[in-house]
Amino acid sequence: MHEMSIAAAVVEQVAQAAREHGAGAVRRVRLQVGELAGVVPEALAFSFELACTDTVVAGAELITETVRARARCTGCDTEWAVGMPPDLTCPRCTTGQVDLLSGRELQIIGAEWDDHPAYVQEG
Repeated sequence: MHEMSIAAAVVEQVAQAAREHGAGAVRRVRLQVGELAGVVPEALAFSFELACTDTVVAGAELITETVRARARCTGCDTEWAVGMPPDLTCPRCTTGQVDLLSGRELQIIGAEWDDHPAYVQEG
């Protein structure tokens, strides 16, 4: 289950940022998770809770924001929602020459600790 390694990495990064800002406890962690990232939200939430044990992140709420998958045809410039399971055939010209615009995201977009928010942006 790779959700555990993802959760551990998130907890490590947020805990480090919280320590650098002198925070005693993290309240919330916000993640963007693309629908094509291969992450099972329930497994990630369970793993996050386990990974938080005995850290400054213990007890924090995990908020995940799903990013819908979108693609654009490189031939005719049509954009569409890819859906699940993914359909990477252009609905207009029926080619498979596409650029995936979104849906693979997996990043920390925010963390809140003590009485003030601090945002940790991943590039």
